[in-house]
Order: sequence, then C-alpha cells, then structure tokens
Amino acid sequence: MSGFLTRRQLLGGLGANILAPERPIRVLAAKAPTAPVAIAKCLSYDEVLAVLARMFDQIGGLGRLVKGKIVAIKLNLTGSPTLRLGFAPAGEAQWVHPKVIAATVHLLGKAGAHRIRLLESPWSTAEPLEEYMLAAGWDPQLILSAAPKVEFENTNYLGAAKQYSRLKVPGGGYIFDAFDLNHSYEDCDVFVSLAKLKEHATTGVTLSMKNCFGITPCTIYGEGAGSDEPSRFPQGGRTMFHNGYRQPPKSAPPEIDPTSPREGGYRVPRIIVDLVAARPIHLAVVDGVRTMAAGEGPWIPGCFPVRPNVLLAGTNPVTTDAVATAVMGFDPMALRGSPPFETCDSTLFLAEQRGIGTRDLRRIEVAGVPIAKTRFDFRATRRQRTALERSRKHELC
Repeated sequence: MSGFLTRRQLLGGLGANILAPERPIRVLAAKAPTAPVAIAKCLSYDEVLAVLARMFDQIGGLGRLVKGKIVAIKLNLTGSPTLRLGFAPAGEAQWVHPKVIAATVHLLGKAGAHRIRLLESPWSTAEPLEEYMLAAGWDPQLILSAAPKVEFENTNYLGAAKQYSRLKVPGGGYIFDAFDLNHSYEDCDVFVSLAKLKEHATTGVTLSMKNCFGITPCTIYGEGAGSDEPSRFPQGGRTMFHNGYRQPPKSAPPEIDPTSPREGGYRVPRIIVDLVAARPIHLAVVDGVRTMAAGEGPWIPGCFPVRPNVLLAGTNPVTTDAVATAVMGFDPMALRGSPPFETCDSTLFLAEQRGIGTRDLRRIEVAGVPIAKTRFDFRATRRQRTALERSRKHELC
C-alpha cells in the first residue's frame, strides 16, 4: 500500500494513506481531518455582514488565514445571468447573493488580505465578470468597493497569463490526474468557495465542493474545445465531464481510464473530488438565506424558491458540506441509492475516502446555532408543495 500526502495535508500537517483511483482506498473515516463549522440563522440579506463576522470568529477568525495574502474566491454564478426562477432574482435562487459576496470581501479585507480576486468560469462566455453581473441587474462596484485591491476575472480562458496552470491531483485522481486551469487558481495563497445551498440533478446536493466544478475553463472542458489546443473562446457546457463523450484537447491531461463508466452520477462526483484535491479549499461559505429546491437552476423542471434563512462557514469543505447536507434534511452518511444520492455516488463519501475531511457529524464541532434548530427539510418542502398544487387543481376541477 502506497502512502501519499495531499496538498491540503502538506499544508495542514495532516496525513492519510491514499491509493490510486479505483483501488481499495483504506483511509479510515475516523482519521479523516475535521474542523469546526459555524451555522447561523439569517432572516435577511441586510443582516449578512454582522452574522458572517460572528461566524468567522467562531471558526478561528480570518486573520490567521488571510493576513498579507492573496485570496481567490470562486463564486457560484451558474447559468445565464438573464435566467430567472419565476420572480426570484438570481441571487435569491441559483446564484450566491451579491450581499454575501460583498460582506465576505469586506471581512477578508478587514482581516488583512493583501489582494482579493473574485473568480468564475461562467457558462459559454468570455465577457468580463462585471458585464456578466450587470446583465443580472447587479452593481459590481458595490463588491469592488467592499475592500481594497479587489478585482474580478473570468477564468474561462487565459486572461493575462501566457499559459494555463496545470494543477495535479496529489497521489492520482479518480477520473483525472491533473487539470489545466486559469492561472488565478494557482496564483493565490488562500482559496475560498462561496457557494449556494441547493439540491442538484446530477450530484444530489451542490455546496462548497460542487461549486469547484466551475473552476474548469470551457475553452478546454466545454463542448467547443479544440481537439489539439484550447479554443479561443468558451463554447458550450462541460458535457465531456458528465458523459465522457470526448476527451479534452491533446494539450491538456486526458482522463485516466477512457473505459471507465460514462454515467454522470459516477463521473461528476469523482471529478469534483479530483478538483478539490488539486485545488484545496481553505474557507467554505454557503449561502442558504434565499435559495431554491428541487434543482440547481431554473432549467430544472419543477424547481421553486425557498427561504431556509441560514448561513454556514467552515475551513474544511467536507465538514462544511456534511453539516450543510444535514441542515437540508439529508443524512451526510448516505450512499448511492438513498436521498439525496438516489442516482449518484456521494461526493462526501468519495472526498472522505481521499482523506480531505470527515462527513461524520459525530466528529464535527458545530458552532453557533445547532443543526436541529436550522434544519430546513428540502424534500419535505417539495412534498408539501406538490400536495398543495394537487389540492389547488382538485379545487379548480
């Protein structure tokens, strides 16, 4: 049995035995790293700044993490900026809310961050992120002015760099051993995942780890990527990740085994874990003040807006996502076949097996409000809505 240290373990002084993909992985769950997770009730986005400040103190403070350092924040701006879920703005449904972004930026700056870079690889676009936000009705200046030295970058393509950065998966990945990414994901000292509390059609839930699916540039991993080199402009979504119908350009690392299952419920959770191992998350923040149920975006049939009124934050993405999964009314220890992983493998389980963090709530310290007092059962809410709609149709008949 070969022993490897992940980049996270090298940075944090933690060790675990990691094996090559699809071999028996013998990392004991009891040895997977753990870290506190803060939960808070938040009834309005106007309260976010004060609530987040208290939460960051509860998990050890930001100063020790970011003072004098370059901080990169991966936003969750999935889908077109003009898509709406009924009358709900993007920030109250599928996108992380701009006030959560601005509050996080402000508190990072106050804690001494040297520079803050806001990143996203939005679907099929090379326009500046500021323009992308303007199309959604946001004012990017409110975010840019929240702290000194704040900037945006669309990470779908090279930007100011001469070449893409190759980030390797320590010890080998499940699907990919390395990824070619925009330089901003390498040229930072601290990486933050700023996610939304949502269900997901392919992975069951989408939280801080699934948010990293979007760090991959569509110029390389999109449908319009070249066969030999990255395309000049991003075209299409990341279908090759979902069904493996093609490989990335020859200039980028290919997947490890092109004969492995081509089914999205197998591939996508493993690719997420490969990405998180290659680009470790140092701070996870999950916006569940206003969000949506039954899917990750307005393109999913039957989804609808909800108000869990909760925020979560932690320094380990697995522990944070495990607690968030429990807040959503699911069991983070569940495996494929059980909610919310009925048709997919559990990203939490796969990440735990790679030694990134524990999903066992018994080993996770929860600061702030207990899980039981913040639980918002997504499936129960869906059933109630379905029952109400049936009742209304019956009354109309």
